[in-house]
Amino acid sequence: MFEKIKGHEQVVFCNDEETGLKAIIAIHNTSLGPALGGCRMQPYASVDEALEDVLRLSRGMTYKCAAADVDFGGGKAVIIGDPAKDKSPELFRSFGQFVESLNGRFYTGTDMGTTPEDFVHALKETNCIVGVDEVYGGSGDSSIPTAHGVIFGLQATSQVLFGTDNLIGRTYAIQGLGKVGAKVAEQLMLAGAKKIIVADINPLAILEVQSLAEKMKTEVEVVNGDEIYGVKADYFIPCAFGGILNDRTIDQLQVKAVVGSANNQLMTEENGVLLKNKGILYAPDYIVNAGGLIQVADELYEPNKERVLRQTKAIYTSLLNVYKRAEDGGLTTVEAANSFCEQRMKSRARRNSFFSHMKRPKWAVRI
Repeated sequence: MFEKIKGHEQVVFCNDEETGLKAIIAIHNTSLGPALGGCRMQPYASVDEALEDVLRLSRGMTYKCAAADVDFGGGKAVIIGDPAKDKSPELFRSFGQFVESLNGRFYTGTDMGTTPEDFVHALKETNCIVGVDEVYGGSGDSSIPTAHGVIFGLQATSQVLFGTDNLIGRTYAIQGLGKVGAKVAEQLMLAGAKKIIVADINPLAILEVQSLAEKMKTEVEVVNGDEIYGVKADYFIPCAFGGILNDRTIDQLQVKAVVGSANNQLMTEENGVLLKNKGILYAPDYIVNAGGLIQVADELYEPNKERVLRQTKAIYTSLLNVYKRAEDGGLTTVEAANSFCEQRMKSRARRNSFFSHMKRPKWAVRI
């Protein structure tokens, strides 16, 4: 087990028999500041599977924080359980107590399988919660800036592929119509998409997008499950689970680029080579989906939507820089993005360490 944890600063196993809480908190790297990352809830088949997921996700958050230029490090939490059956206020209060025990080293909020309302209960036990509703002093729905970030990522990719950041007249294949995917679909309709191909396990989500497309006179095609990988489109936009780009699925792709919000889309970083060799431009997910992170990080300095939008727009420039870095160095876009983030962490770590030794930020003090 310790071989799996190698490279992480701290991993906390949380168990509370009274509430049924079984959770894992992973802190990967705090060289840029306290760890920040969401908490997802799903019925993992085993503790090992949950551990594998939280370690992978927390590492990704380190790079995402560095890429987004926020003064936070990478962390993540997972709760083992069925979000449809196992939630309770007591469970999330118990989880909040474990977060509080880390004394400001880890900040968390909603992710797949959890909602802002869940963390209102955790907020009663710790101030280290972000992304709750505005009525509770939070910044609100973080899927909004995340969706904006995907659009900025698509515009930057379009600039490289077609010499314009205009999204009119293109075909987009969207996997997942959840909190982010549905908003991306709507914004693409507003931007003049020619056609949108969608796949989702939730029939109600599909009906909502079809209804909106009918009003906006945009063509929508619905496909089932894995069929989304083989459709002909300009862009593939993964907005659901991670690990979906592998040897099998990449072989099926008939797109010019992959730009989506799902975390850890590549099964392995070597799959970035497969995409490159196939001539598919890959936008590293942790750069594209940073909008939500930017909002919750900004929230800790008092919520400001205009400031969040301004920083989220920087995803466009960051992605163009990664594309150029990859082309100039003969690298995959993943290698180029990782190299950029590692250099930033190295150059910034000394400054943040000095600050943390002087005093803790006001938002890190329990009220």
